[in-house]
Parts: sequence; structure tokens; C-alpha cells
Amino acid sequence: MRIVKASEPIKVERINICIYAPPGVGKTTLAFTADSPLLLDFDKGVHRAANRKDSVQITSWNDASSMTPDDLAPYKTIIVDTAGRALDFLSADIIKGNPKAGRGDGSLTLQGFGALKGRFGIWLKMLNTFGKDVILIAHMDEQRSGDDIVERLDVQGGSKGEIYKSVDAMGRIFIRNKERVIDFSPRENSFGKNPAGLEVLSIPDISKNPHYLAQVIAAIKDTINSLSEEQKVTQNAVEAWETAINGYTLVDEFNKHMAEIKAAPVTVQHMFTKRAKELSFTFNKELGLYQGPPPTVHEEAPTMADLFK
Repeated sequence: MRIVKASEPIKVERINICIYAPPGVGKTTLAFTADSPLLLDFDKGVHRAANRKDSVQITSWNDASSMTPDDLAPYKTIIVDTAGRALDFLSADIIKGNPKAGRGDGSLTLQGFGALKGRFGIWLKMLNTFGKDVILIAHMDEQRSGDDIVERLDVQGGSKGEIYKSVDAMGRIFIRNKERVIDFSPRENSFGKNPAGLEVLSIPDISKNPHYLAQVIAAIKDTINSLSEEQKVTQNAVEAWETAINGYTLVDEFNKHMAEIKAAPVTVQHMFTKRAKELSFTFNKELGLYQGPPPTVHEEAPTMADLFK
């Protein structure tokens, strides 16, 4: 077992993202601007995309689950269109293999939903092990909460949560001022996942920028990886400070490094104050300096004459 130290960066080379929106706003068209995409057409709607690329017509879950690394070797991005329809295919396969997992109306039992979540997660991980970015396309479902309209993924049962957990980023496409935009941030009335802190992005004319989503995905990866590098630098600095602070024994050493400590991470500041306390040093707020403990007064031992006065 290899333990990854906190100071070691974890390189992110592939990610899963989910894009959801109401019908007709160009989810599939946008997805085709990813890097070397292959679309798994569960929804039988690939013909509507304005910039259609390679695709596979899915007729059963076996078509998707039996794919091999060699099958997908020419591609860098796998598009699942749509995630909801993919789960319908998987549900049918689960019931076929175990009739007790389904009800008479074709819906899944509680046991069936457990199998659905487990198998869908395993399938996504299989695609990940092939080294592919994965784009899950989902329709949007509007639900009312009082007077508010809440936008959610149009996906059956508890699988919404599985999709949310399995993706690194989630964006919603909508129309704003007659312009298509994508928003990765979670809102009060909609899902989102925004590890790169992206603003609401305007979606350009795809004919003028046919690699738009590839650029967005690359930006997300770069941000995640740069955060990992920053974490490594910070962790190394903390470890260096810990070694130095634990070696301090004199009050002058604390006062000498006060300015540097104020600019150091909070963890380092806590180490600093803890070490000073261990040495019984106190901070004089008026002077802005640490002071050593007051000298111990040693009383002389009484003489015999003192005892018998």
C-alpha cells in the first residue's frame, strides 16, 4: 500500500462532468466541442446535433458495458447522452438478470436501486480507468417548492445523488438575455459543482470555436492541479516552520520571527503560540513582544541561629 503524503500533489489527468438543461438549448452540440469525443447515444437524438461527431447507437446496456480500451482508443472524451436514459437501459438489464429487483410496472425495487447505483458507479470508473474524460448529459426537470421553481436532473430515483458524487464539475445551460450561457456554480434553485471557481460562461458560436468545451475542461483541470501544487508548497512550508519552532528555546528567537509568523499560515501561528506557552513565555500586548517568565526567587536556607532565635 502506497500512502500519498499531504505534501504530494495529486495530478488530475481526467475528469467527469455533468451538463444539464431543458430540451433544445444545445447540450449535445456543446458536448461535441470536447477533445476527440465519442458519443454513446442512449437517447437516439444525436442526429439533432449541429456539429455531429462519432457516435454509437446503444440498443442495450450490454453495448455500453462491453466496450474495451481498444474500442475507445481513438477517443479522449466519452459523452453519455443522456444519463437518465442510460440508467433506464441499466434498470432493464438489472431486472432481466434478477426479476425480483423489479416491480410489475418495470420500476425497480429498493434492492434494484441499490444494484443500479453500484453498477453505474462501477461502469463510470471503468471508463475512467481507460483514461477518458466523461461527459454526462442530462435533461432538466422542474419541480415546485412553494412559489419557487427548482431545477433538478431528470434522472430516476436516488441515482441523482450518485451522478452528483461521481462528477468533478456540473454545469447548467440556460438562456440569459438571448444568449446561451453555462453556470457551474450551485444556486438556491439549481445544482452545480464548480471546483475551478468559474464565472457564468457565455457559450460562443460553435462554428467559430469548435473546441470550446475542451478549453473549459482543460481550464478546470489546470485549476485543480494548480491548487494541488499550492497545497504542496504550503505543506512544505508548514513542515519547515514546525521543525524551526520546535527548536526555539529563547524568548529572543520568538521576537525575532514575529513579523514572519504573522505572514505565515494559521497552522504555523498556532504552533508558534503553543510552543511559547510550553516555555512559559507570555505576550506583552503593549510592547508587542514575548517576555520570559519572571526569575525564580531562591530563599537561603535558615541557619541554626535563625531557628533558635
